[in-house]
Amino acid sequence: MKFNDMLKKKKKETPENLTDVQNENVPAEEQELTQQTEAAQEPSAEDKAKEELAQANEKYLRLYAEFDNFRRRTSKERVELLQTAGKEVIVSLLPVLDDFERAFKSMDQATDVVAVKAGVELIYSKLNNILQQKGLKPMEAIGQPFDADLHEAITNIPAPNDEMKGKVVDEMEKGYYLGEKVARFAKVIVGS
Repeated sequence: MKFNDMLKKKKKETPENLTDVQNENVPAEEQELTQQTEAAQEPSAEDKAKEELAQANEKYLRLYAEFDNFRRRTSKERVELLQTAGKEVIVSLLPVLDDFERAFKSMDQATDVVAVKAGVELIYSKLNNILQQKGLKPMEAIGQPFDADLHEAITNIPAPNDEMKGKVVDEMEKGYYLGEKVARFAKVIVGS
């Protein structure tokens, strides 16, 4: 063999040509199997779609579970809030309750009605002040035009004068505002 022949042979065995040379030596069945394996390693469009669907389902389940936990937590907090919402007002009214208990004890031994009356007035004043601090305001109804949004008419009576027609003549039960909303409607008698 001459040097040039050897060089030509070497050129044929370069990496690009080496696979061709190797493929010539490998049986056709093995070449087909190798090609199928390489094709199997590359994910098909169907496999990619299945994987994306699985990821989307997992994301959906996580979001659903997170939302369900949020819903449960907020409903639990809401129930707790409703149960303890009046706690502040009730705690602030406890001293008034104590005052009433002391007044009942002193009434049994009291001979002076004026002193008992003064004590009850003090307790009423204390209760009224606490409720006003919490936002309770009395409603002025007598002499005002009847308003169904504020008043509950119990009955109509003949008006004492023409000015009182359609207006509140008397108040049977006082109405109250809590903040800007009506807490209790005033029960009134309307002049007709």
